[in-house]
Amino acid sequence: MADASLPPSQTIAAVLTDVDGTLVTKAKALTPRAIEAIEQLHEHGVLFAITSGRPPRGMKMLVHPLEMQGPMAAFNGGIIVQPDMSIVDERAIPADVAPAVIDAISAHGLYPWIYSGTEWYVTDPGAPHAARESSTVQFQPTVVPSYDGLLDRTVKIVGVSDNHDLVAQCEAAVQQEFGLYTSAARSQPYYLDVTHPTANKGVVIERMSDYYGIPLEQIAVVGDQANDVLMFQRSGLSIAMGNASDEVQRQASYVTASNEDEGFAKAIEQFILPRAVPAPAPPAG
Repeated sequence: MADASLPPSQTIAAVLTDVDGTLVTKAKALTPRAIEAIEQLHEHGVLFAITSGRPPRGMKMLVHPLEMQGPMAAFNGGIIVQPDMSIVDERAIPADVAPAVIDAISAHGLYPWIYSGTEWYVTDPGAPHAARESSTVQFQPTVVPSYDGLLDRTVKIVGVSDNHDLVAQCEAAVQQEFGLYTSAARSQPYYLDVTHPTANKGVVIERMSDYYGIPLEQIAVVGDQANDVLMFQRSGLSIAMGNASDEVQRQASYVTASNEDEGFAKAIEQFILPRAVPAPAPPAG
Protein backbone atom coordinates (compact mmCIF):
# COMPACT_ATOMS: atom_id res chain seq x y z
CA MET A 1 0.00 0.00 0.00
CA ALA A 2 1.27 3.45 -0.84
CA ASP A 3 2.61 5.41 2.14
CA ALA A 4 0.27 8.33 1.64
CA SER A 5 -2.20 9.73 4.15
CA LEU A 6 -5.18 11.32 2.48
CA PRO A 7 -6.48 14.54 4.01
CA PRO A 8 -9.77 14.20 5.90
CA SER A 9 -11.10 17.11 3.83
CA GLN A 10 -10.62 15.24 0.56
CA THR A 11 -13.91 14.79 -1.27
CA ILE A 12 -14.93 12.11 -3.79
CA ALA A 13 -17.48 12.89 -6.52
CA ALA A 14 -16.97 9.82 -8.73
CA VAL A 15 -16.00 6.17 -8.47
CA LEU A 16 -14.49 4.16 -11.32
CA THR A 17 -14.18 0.44 -10.72
CA ASP A 18 -12.85 -2.66 -12.40
CA VAL A 19 -15.24 -5.61 -12.69
CA ASP A 20 -13.65 -9.07 -12.55
CA GLY A 21 -11.73 -9.70 -9.35
CA THR A 22 -13.10 -6.44 -7.94
CA LEU A 23 -16.80 -5.71 -8.31
CA VAL A 24 -17.86 -9.35 -8.67
CA THR A 25 -16.96 -12.54 -6.83
CA LYS A 26 -15.01 -15.47 -8.28
CA ALA A 27 -18.39 -16.83 -9.39
CA LYS A 28 -18.89 -13.56 -11.36
CA ALA A 29 -21.76 -12.59 -9.06
CA LEU A 30 -22.75 -9.23 -7.60
CA THR A 31 -23.41 -9.52 -3.88
CA PRO A 32 -26.41 -7.78 -2.30
CA ARG A 33 -24.00 -5.74 -0.17
CA ALA A 34 -22.11 -4.53 -3.26
CA ILE A 35 -25.39 -3.51 -4.92
CA GLU A 36 -26.44 -1.69 -1.74
CA ALA A 37 -23.09 0.15 -1.63
CA ILE A 38 -23.64 1.39 -5.19
CA GLU A 39 -27.18 2.45 -4.32
CA GLN A 40 -25.64 4.51 -1.51
CA LEU A 41 -23.32 6.17 -4.02
CA HIS A 42 -26.31 7.04 -6.23
CA GLU A 43 -28.15 8.47 -3.22
CA HIS A 44 -25.14 10.68 -2.40
CA GLY A 45 -25.00 11.90 -5.99
CA VAL A 46 -21.63 10.24 -6.63
CA LEU A 47 -21.04 9.30 -10.27
CA PHE A 48 -20.50 5.54 -10.59
CA ALA A 49 -18.73 4.08 -13.64
CA ILE A 50 -17.18 0.76 -14.61
CA THR A 51 -14.23 -0.14 -16.80
CA SER A 52 -13.27 -3.65 -17.79
CA GLY A 53 -11.36 -5.75 -20.25
CA ARG A 54 -14.70 -7.39 -21.02
CA PRO A 55 -16.47 -6.79 -24.33
CA PRO A 56 -19.58 -4.58 -24.24
CA ARG A 57 -21.89 -7.61 -24.39
CA GLY A 58 -20.07 -8.97 -21.35
CA MET A 59 -21.08 -5.91 -19.32
CA LYS A 60 -24.74 -5.86 -20.27
CA MET A 61 -25.81 -8.04 -17.33
CA LEU A 62 -24.54 -5.37 -14.91
CA VAL A 63 -26.68 -2.52 -16.24
CA HIS A 64 -29.99 -3.30 -14.53
CA PRO A 65 -28.84 -4.43 -11.06
CA LEU A 66 -26.43 -1.48 -10.78
CA GLU A 67 -28.86 1.04 -12.31
CA MET A 68 -26.09 2.19 -14.65
CA GLN A 69 -26.76 5.67 -15.97
CA GLY A 70 -23.55 6.70 -17.77
CA PRO A 71 -21.10 5.30 -20.31
CA MET A 72 -19.19 2.09 -19.60
CA ALA A 73 -15.63 1.47 -20.79
CA ALA A 74 -15.30 -1.98 -22.35
CA PHE A 75 -12.02 -3.45 -23.63
CA ASN A 76 -10.20 -1.23 -21.09
CA GLY A 77 -11.52 1.81 -22.96
CA GLY A 78 -11.30 0.43 -26.50
CA ILE A 79 -15.06 0.89 -26.76
CA ILE A 80 -17.26 3.21 -24.72
CA VAL A 81 -20.93 2.20 -24.63
CA GLN A 82 -24.08 3.61 -23.12
CA PRO A 83 -26.23 1.37 -20.89
CA ASP A 84 -28.38 0.58 -23.96
CA MET A 85 -25.18 -0.80 -25.60
CA SER A 86 -25.00 1.97 -28.19
CA ILE A 87 -21.37 2.76 -29.03
CA VAL A 88 -20.09 6.21 -28.04
CA ASP A 89 -16.47 5.69 -29.09
CA GLU A 90 -14.44 2.87 -30.65
CA ARG A 91 -10.65 2.66 -30.96
CA ALA A 92 -9.25 -0.21 -33.02
CA ILE A 93 -5.68 -1.50 -32.97
CA PRO A 94 -3.86 -0.28 -36.12
CA ALA A 95 -4.54 -2.86 -38.85
CA ASP A 96 -0.90 -3.00 -39.90
CA VAL A 97 0.21 -3.74 -36.33
CA ALA A 98 -2.35 -6.39 -35.31
CA PRO A 99 -0.82 -9.33 -37.28
CA ALA A 100 2.63 -8.69 -35.79
CA VAL A 101 1.17 -8.56 -32.27
CA ILE A 102 -0.54 -11.91 -32.83
CA ASP A 103 2.74 -13.36 -34.10
CA ALA A 104 4.58 -12.09 -31.03
CA ILE A 105 1.96 -13.53 -28.68
CA SER A 106 2.18 -16.92 -30.41
CA ALA A 107 5.99 -16.84 -30.37
CA HIS A 108 5.89 -16.49 -26.58
CA GLY A 109 3.74 -19.61 -26.28
CA LEU A 110 0.44 -17.85 -25.62
CA TYR A 111 -2.78 -18.58 -27.49
CA PRO A 112 -4.21 -15.47 -29.22
CA TRP A 113 -7.87 -14.61 -29.70
CA ILE A 114 -9.39 -11.37 -30.94
CA TYR A 115 -12.40 -9.13 -30.37
CA SER A 116 -14.12 -6.72 -32.71
CA GLY A 117 -16.83 -4.36 -31.47
CA THR A 118 -19.47 -7.07 -31.04
CA GLU A 119 -17.76 -10.36 -31.90
CA TRP A 120 -15.20 -12.65 -30.30
CA TYR A 121 -13.11 -14.89 -32.55
CA VAL A 122 -11.00 -17.98 -31.81
CA THR A 123 -9.33 -20.48 -34.13
CA ASP A 124 -9.71 -23.36 -31.66
CA PRO A 125 -13.02 -24.08 -29.88
CA GLY A 126 -11.01 -25.74 -27.11
CA ALA A 127 -8.75 -22.70 -26.62
CA PRO A 128 -7.41 -22.17 -23.10
CA HIS A 129 -9.94 -20.41 -20.85
CA ALA A 130 -12.45 -20.06 -23.69
CA ALA A 131 -15.16 -21.91 -21.77
CA ARG A 132 -14.52 -19.75 -18.71
CA GLU A 133 -14.64 -16.59 -20.80
CA SER A 134 -17.91 -17.71 -22.43
CA SER A 135 -19.46 -18.10 -18.98
CA THR A 136 -18.17 -14.69 -17.88
CA VAL A 137 -19.28 -12.66 -20.91
CA GLN A 138 -22.37 -14.83 -21.52
CA PHE A 139 -21.88 -15.44 -25.23
CA GLN A 140 -19.92 -17.91 -27.36
CA PRO A 141 -16.95 -17.13 -29.60
CA THR A 142 -17.08 -17.48 -33.37
CA VAL A 143 -14.65 -20.17 -34.52
CA VAL A 144 -12.69 -19.21 -37.65
CA PRO A 145 -9.90 -21.00 -39.56
CA SER A 146 -7.63 -17.94 -39.22
CA TYR A 147 -7.78 -14.27 -38.32
CA ASP A 148 -7.06 -13.17 -41.88
CA GLY A 149 -9.51 -10.52 -43.02
CA LEU A 150 -10.63 -9.77 -39.45
CA LEU A 151 -7.85 -7.47 -38.29
CA ASP A 152 -8.97 -4.16 -39.76
CA ARG A 153 -11.33 -3.42 -36.82
CA THR A 154 -9.80 -5.46 -34.01
CA VAL A 155 -10.39 -3.69 -30.71
CA LYS A 156 -8.62 -6.17 -28.44
CA ILE A 157 -6.16 -9.01 -28.88
CA VAL A 158 -5.78 -11.37 -25.93
CA GLY A 159 -2.86 -13.68 -25.25
CA VAL A 160 -3.80 -16.59 -23.00
CA SER A 161 -1.66 -19.01 -21.00
CA ASP A 162 -1.71 -20.69 -17.60
CA ASN A 163 2.03 -20.14 -17.42
CA HIS A 164 1.85 -16.80 -15.64
CA ASP A 165 5.57 -16.11 -16.04
CA LEU A 166 5.22 -16.46 -19.80
CA VAL A 167 2.32 -14.00 -19.78
CA ALA A 168 4.41 -11.49 -17.83
CA GLN A 169 7.35 -11.95 -20.21
CA CYS A 170 5.08 -11.49 -23.22
CA GLU A 171 3.60 -8.35 -21.67
CA ALA A 172 7.08 -6.81 -21.38
CA ALA A 173 8.02 -7.85 -24.92
CA VAL A 174 4.84 -6.45 -26.50
CA GLN A 175 5.20 -3.22 -24.53
CA GLN A 176 8.79 -2.83 -25.74
CA GLU A 177 8.18 -3.72 -29.38
CA PHE A 178 4.74 -2.19 -29.94
CA GLY A 179 4.51 0.44 -27.20
CA LEU A 180 4.03 3.28 -29.67
CA TYR A 181 1.12 1.54 -31.37
CA THR A 182 -0.64 -0.42 -28.61
CA SER A 183 -1.35 -0.59 -24.90
CA ALA A 184 -0.51 -3.98 -23.33
CA ALA A 185 -1.27 -5.07 -19.77
CA ARG A 186 -2.38 -8.18 -17.86
CA SER A 187 -6.07 -8.15 -16.93
CA GLN A 188 -5.64 -11.51 -15.20
CA PRO A 189 -2.45 -13.49 -14.49
CA TYR A 190 -3.39 -15.66 -17.48
CA TYR A 191 -4.60 -12.88 -19.84
CA LEU A 192 -2.54 -10.29 -21.70
CA ASP A 193 -4.82 -7.61 -23.16
CA VAL A 194 -3.54 -5.62 -26.14
CA THR A 195 -5.56 -2.60 -27.22
CA HIS A 196 -5.24 0.76 -28.98
CA PRO A 197 -2.56 2.96 -27.34
CA THR A 198 -5.25 5.28 -25.95
CA ALA A 199 -7.39 2.36 -24.74
CA ASN A 200 -6.23 1.75 -21.21
CA LYS A 201 -7.66 2.46 -17.80
CA GLY A 202 -5.39 5.45 -17.23
CA VAL A 203 -6.88 7.14 -20.28
CA VAL A 204 -10.40 6.07 -19.21
CA ILE A 205 -10.16 8.01 -15.94
CA GLU A 206 -8.72 11.05 -17.74
CA ARG A 207 -11.55 11.02 -20.29
CA MET A 208 -14.08 10.59 -17.50
CA SER A 209 -12.60 13.59 -15.68
CA ASP A 210 -12.70 15.76 -18.80
CA TYR A 211 -16.19 14.74 -19.90
CA TYR A 212 -17.90 15.18 -16.54
CA GLY A 213 -15.78 18.10 -15.32
CA ILE A 214 -14.66 16.21 -12.21
CA PRO A 215 -11.06 16.82 -11.11
CA LEU A 216 -8.93 13.67 -11.03
CA GLU A 217 -8.32 14.20 -7.31
CA GLN A 218 -12.08 13.79 -6.75
CA ILE A 219 -12.22 10.42 -8.51
CA ALA A 220 -11.71 7.19 -6.55
CA VAL A 221 -10.79 3.93 -8.29
CA VAL A 222 -10.95 0.28 -7.26
CA GLY A 223 -9.09 -2.60 -8.91
CA ASP A 224 -7.06 -5.76 -8.52
CA GLN A 225 -4.79 -6.29 -11.55
CA ALA A 226 -1.75 -4.80 -13.25
CA ASN A 227 -3.93 -3.04 -15.84
CA ASP A 228 -5.68 -1.15 -13.02
CA VAL A 229 -2.46 0.52 -11.85
CA LEU A 230 -2.63 3.15 -14.61
CA MET A 231 -5.88 4.45 -13.12
CA PHE A 232 -4.43 4.18 -9.60
CA GLN A 233 -1.64 6.54 -10.68
CA ARG A 234 -4.02 9.23 -11.94
CA SER A 235 -6.78 9.12 -9.32
CA GLY A 236 -7.17 11.06 -6.11
CA LEU A 237 -7.86 7.88 -4.13
CA SER A 238 -7.03 4.32 -5.17
CA ILE A 239 -8.11 1.10 -3.49
CA ALA A 240 -6.58 -2.29 -4.23
CA MET A 241 -8.48 -5.46 -3.53
CA GLY A 242 -7.23 -7.91 -0.92
CA ASN A 243 -6.89 -10.52 -3.67
CA ALA A 244 -4.55 -8.25 -5.66
CA SER A 245 -0.85 -9.08 -5.83
CA ASP A 246 1.56 -7.38 -3.45
CA GLU A 247 2.89 -5.41 -6.41
CA VAL A 248 -0.55 -3.97 -7.19
CA GLN A 249 -1.38 -3.35 -3.51
CA ARG A 250 1.82 -1.34 -3.03
CA GLN A 251 0.67 1.15 -5.66
CA ALA A 252 -2.71 1.91 -4.08
CA SER A 253 -3.71 4.42 -1.41
CA TYR A 254 -5.58 1.73 0.52
CA VAL A 255 -6.17 -2.02 0.49
CA THR A 256 -9.60 -3.51 1.16
CA ALA A 257 -10.72 -7.11 1.69
CA SER A 258 -10.83 -9.67 -1.13
CA ASN A 259 -13.62 -10.00 -3.67
CA GLU A 260 -14.73 -13.11 -1.79
CA ASP A 261 -15.04 -11.13 1.45
CA GLU A 262 -17.11 -8.12 0.33
CA GLY A 263 -13.97 -6.13 -0.47
CA PHE A 264 -15.71 -3.82 -2.94
CA ALA A 265 -18.60 -2.99 -0.59
CA LYS A 266 -16.22 -2.47 2.31
CA ALA A 267 -14.10 -0.12 0.20
CA ILE A 268 -17.13 2.02 -0.63
CA GLU A 269 -18.40 2.02 2.94
CA GLN A 270 -15.06 2.74 4.60
CA PHE A 271 -13.18 4.99 2.18
CA ILE A 272 -15.71 6.58 -0.21
CA LEU A 273 -19.01 7.33 1.52
CA PRO A 274 -17.41 9.40 4.32
CA ARG A 275 -15.90 11.63 1.60
CA ALA A 276 -18.86 11.58 -0.82
CA VAL A 277 -20.07 14.77 -2.51
CA PRO A 278 -22.47 15.11 -5.47
CA ALA A 279 -20.92 15.08 -8.93
CA PRO A 280 -21.63 17.98 -11.30
CA ALA A 281 -24.59 17.59 -13.62
CA PRO A 282 -23.59 15.57 -16.72
CA PRO A 283 -23.13 17.44 -20.00
CA ALA A 284 -26.32 17.94 -22.00
CA GLY A 285 -26.87 15.82 -25.09
